[in-house]
Amino acid sequence: MLSIEEQEVVDTVRRFVDREVRPVVRELEHGDTYPEKLVEQMKELGIFGLAVPEPWGAAPVSMPCYALVTAELARGWMSLAGAMGGHTVVAKLLVDFGTRAQQDRWLPRMATGEVRAAMALTEPAGGSDLLAMTTRARRHSGHYVVDGAKTWITNSRRSQLIALLCKTDPTADPVHHGVSILLVEHGPGLTVSKDLPKLGYKGIESCELTFEAMRVPSDALLGGVEGRGFAQMMKGLETGRIQVAARALGVGRAAFDDALRYAQERESFGKPIWQHQSIGNYLADMATGLTAARTLILHAAQRYDTGERCDMEAAMAKLFASETAMTVALNAVRIHGGYGYSTEFDVERYFRDAPLMIVGEGTNEIQRNVIASQLVKRGGLGD
Repeated sequence: MLSIEEQEVVDTVRRFVDREVRPVVRELEHGDTYPEKLVEQMKELGIFGLAVPEPWGAAPVSMPCYALVTAELARGWMSLAGAMGGHTVVAKLLVDFGTRAQQDRWLPRMATGEVRAAMALTEPAGGSDLLAMTTRARRHSGHYVVDGAKTWITNSRRSQLIALLCKTDPTADPVHHGVSILLVEHGPGLTVSKDLPKLGYKGIESCELTFEAMRVPSDALLGGVEGRGFAQMMKGLETGRIQVAARALGVGRAAFDDALRYAQERESFGKPIWQHQSIGNYLADMATGLTAARTLILHAAQRYDTGERCDMEAAMAKLFASETAMTVALNAVRIHGGYGYSTEFDVERYFRDAPLMIVGEGTNEIQRNVIASQLVKRGGLGD
């Protein structure tokens, strides 16, 4: 499936995770400390440029390779996968829809990580209903004037570029014809809140963005044509959902690996606990679920690369992988017993990180809606 070169990319990231990430992650996570050194190392490895093709980047990879890189990062620390997730979606939006001037301005620096990007979709009162957004951008003297608020925006403070989903024509019918994406830089009129407190997903900031009469140049409109933003972002979310599914796979794999190792080391009633049928059954189900999740993710990723529509496949992968990660993380706690509840072991972190993938990039209830709708439109599963 992967070329020799792409497999080496995945192997390099795996070695980075084992050598640099896992020895320090517990301290960073418990301190909710931004992983400055690790992010710089990710830049050096070219991780932020994996989606940027020539002439702006040097090492674009297939979607299956990108998904497996994401899973490896999440296996070490899910927050690191978050640091590059939205960035990659924005890079793909620029590659697919940006004007040549926008591509030339942003993509070379995004490929090196000099510029890191975030995407701003969710609003405080909107949640999964993106078309209910109230953020507006009105034209005025060669600029857009932006007012509104976004929330739970990852990398919002440390990014230099924000792909902002907003309404440029609030009266459009249908509504999505009035939605656009603006490529926004930090500046007067934009306020970034303090970090929002989170159960897990520590170290990487998630904040609320407030726009108050912020002036944005008209050439910041993605693609240069108003009203295309919703369709553009829906395409971007195919990447985002594959990425979130891969994060879930990485968290689930880390939980499984820890549980399998512990079950071989820990003894009770005179034998390793994996030999007790209840524990062995947990391990068997965990391994089966993770293998199925990986297969769904790679199926969606391969379909993406063919150019075929893959919103249903990405939704299936995200739904199944995230639910599997939650179950695997819980069962890893069960297998560790009392130690699974201790902050001296990593399984409690996996258990806190796993729920994010259930609600992030569209809740799993939304994923089921997408799947059902596409089943009807496509006339079933097909071949």
